[in-house]
Amino acid sequence: MESEHDIEMTRADDGVVELDDMTKRLKEMEDEAAALHEMQAKFDREMSSVQGPASSAAAQSSREEVDLRSVFVGNVDYSCTPEEVQQHFQSCGTVNRVTIRTNKFGQPKGYAYVEFLEPEAVQEALLLNESELHGRQLKVSAKRTNVPGMKQFRPRRANPAMGSRFRGPYIPPHFYSPYGFGKM
Repeated sequence: MESEHDIEMTRADDGVVELDDMTKRLKEMEDEAAALHEMQAKFDREMSSVQGPASSAAAQSSREEVDLRSVFVGNVDYSCTPEEVQQHFQSCGTVNRVTIRTNKFGQPKGYAYVEFLEPEAVQEALLLNESELHGRQLKVSAKRTNVPGMKQFRPRRANPAMGSRFRGPYIPPHFYSPYGFGKM
């Protein structure tokens, strides 16, 4: 009889030891999770200080400053190179950068942006409106600054040819009961 009692005690001791091991592992995992949470919070604080409202305002003001020194050039010939656009606007002032916008396949969209070193060159460049480059009449205007979040939402208008989208299923005007007791 004593051997059965000893076996039961050993099993109970093993269960207590196993339970203690599990609680130790659980405690270690909770400590590790708390440490990771603290590291993530520290990282988030550092990133928010790097990209805080002051830095985004500074980036916005630098964009506005660059836009004050830039012009939009429309109706640019598709075969035109940035060097040719730079030569065309060289008489206005020192050209810092020429950007010809392209689609996702790398083909030009037909307009460009010209950035000058000095803001006074923009007024000179506006005088080149309706001048010709590669046989096309350019449209030159001051570059506007995009304000984030100011895109106007214009809902789509209903097309009468498409019909109404919000119709329910078709129900005939007189639906008779399957039991033959008149209309439903």
